[in-house]
Amino acid sequence: MNSGRPSADDLLILLAVGRTGRFVSAADELGLNHTTISRRIAALEETLGGRVLTRVTGGWELTELGREALVAAEAVEAAVRSLTADATGTRVLEGVVRISATDGFSAYLAAPAIAGVQRQHPGISVEIVTATRRASQQRSGVDLEVVVGEPQVLRAKAIRLGDYCLGLYAARDYLREYGTPAAMADLTRYPLVYFIDSMLQVDDLDVAANFATAMRESITSTNVFVHVEATRAAAGLGLLPCFMADRHPDLVRVLRDQVSVRLAYWLVTRTETLRRPEVSAVVDALCAQVRSQRAALLGSAGGTGSTEV
Repeated sequence: MNSGRPSADDLLILLAVGRTGRFVSAADELGLNHTTISRRIAALEETLGGRVLTRVTGGWELTELGREALVAAEAVEAAVRSLTADATGTRVLEGVVRISATDGFSAYLAAPAIAGVQRQHPGISVEIVTATRRASQQRSGVDLEVVVGEPQVLRAKAIRLGDYCLGLYAARDYLREYGTPAAMADLTRYPLVYFIDSMLQVDDLDVAANFATAMRESITSTNVFVHVEATRAAAGLGLLPCFMADRHPDLVRVLRDQVSVRLAYWLVTRTETLRRPEVSAVVDALCAQVRSQRAALLGSAGGTGSTEV
């Protein structure tokens, strides 16, 4: 190994690349250009006498030497952070946290949780990308992923946030016109509002066929808000998250005892990313928000209106 001492600036650059998995994202975070990032990483590798990053699909991963250097980089960052505190002596958290999550989770769980974090730490900025997909193997460009179903990932930490339920719902006007299904066999008379089957990437959400094999498709979409609004517009029976559907008094849950699909939200992140104080603050807030909304998530909190049609 080269006997030279690594630059603190170079270590902080490695920290940014290691957390985001991308030179471009690290450059944006640090206010540098891609070329400078590449040059400083090369300089660090020359000083340490080995590779600190290895190319993977869609980005970069830390090598064993890189993970060792990351520990030193985090110590440098902690020392810098210790110099910034508010008037009460509390450490000020700041930085950008990037999240990928499903539409409903983003709107009704992530948004209020993050708003609470930002009230306490105005220096934290959060970017939310909505997507309903499997967990990525690289997580390049994103700090946290919230997915449905237990993820199969390598070199990452998976945290079970909590469960939620899907139920069958219909608009009151729709049921007045077409009648309310009294048994599972009645579902053959109704069209289903749900995901586009051919574009569904999450195995745990491929549940409609388990109870509605003979239901024809009505409006289908990759966006769960479209499911909710199509159901409210009398397009058919919607298989909807209870915590979203129960907010609307014009929706009625049908076959409650027969159709209750229980799924789980999981959070996935890099271990080194979770050590960032601003990321840890967001994760804690998300966990707390899911716990506080448990009854609504499971559909046991009831809706906003009567179940009578």
